[in-house]
Amino acid sequence: MSETSPEGLRADCSRCVGLCCVAPAFAASADFAVDKPAGRPCPNLRADFRCGIHAHLRDRGFPGCTVFDCFGAGQRVTQVTFSGRGWRDGPDVGQAMFDAFAVVRPLHELLWYLTEALALDPPPQLRAALAEALAETDLLAGGDTRTLRALDVDAHRGRVNPLLSRVGEHARGGRPGIDRRGAVLIGADLRRVDLRRANLRGAVLIGADLRGADLTGADLTGADLRGADLRGTDLSAGLFVHQSQLDAAGGDRNTGLPPGRSRPAHWTALRLTPVPRRPPTGTAGRRRR
Repeated sequence: MSETSPEGLRADCSRCVGLCCVAPAFAASADFAVDKPAGRPCPNLRADFRCGIHAHLRDRGFPGCTVFDCFGAGQRVTQVTFSGRGWRDGPDVGQAMFDAFAVVRPLHELLWYLTEALALDPPPQLRAALAEALAETDLLAGGDTRTLRALDVDAHRGRVNPLLSRVGEHARGGRPGIDRRGAVLIGADLRRVDLRRANLRGAVLIGADLRGADLTGADLTGADLRGADLRGTDLSAGLFVHQSQLDAAGGDRNTGLPPGRSRPAHWTALRLTPVPRRPPTGTAGRRRR
């Protein structure tokens, strides 16, 4: 199985040693019920590297775990970088694994975005640049521990992101909507805002009201949708919408999903009163120049 195939970029916990339950730190908050320092196993991690409360994470105060995605980095670090060894094999092995995971995970996220970009049928020159970036990113993710430790992930991401932005521009057909890159729209009522073909890369949409909104052609790369209300929202033709973004939000059976995405289990299974799609009448703020 190729590491850049859809399966290789999807978390497979059966081939990992619970790295996401040990390596990162988290603080007691609305997302996590307890404090946990980096490198210490979560108290819910069992001896077989599985979560003891996986089916009840939200009820037990760990919704943050339900929206985390390693994009397949966990199994790559476990099975490839460390040839099946685990962090319990010794403190030196453990720290090296955690350091590697911290690098490979963002690289695998970039691999996911690059594969999505290639699927959007970019023009030949841009496609060639994307394919080159994909190969380079995969090569970096497959490096040994010394190479990974020395890698400047932010610098590499800085070289790849402009390509992804160009793909988004091409997919919008030269007719961009409003530009709200990185905008802080926490709790904003966006039901009457025209978000078709909008640039929402990195926008903070925590708790935003997007009921009935049409996000056709909108670029949602890295947008924070935690607690956003997506009931009746049309995301079926949204760009770069990842499953973890949907998992972090709320929606219903009337929410239009992009191909290959699934309706999160915590969304209501019952059909609610349909939310009428509202005609867009304004913008989500001044356009960025």
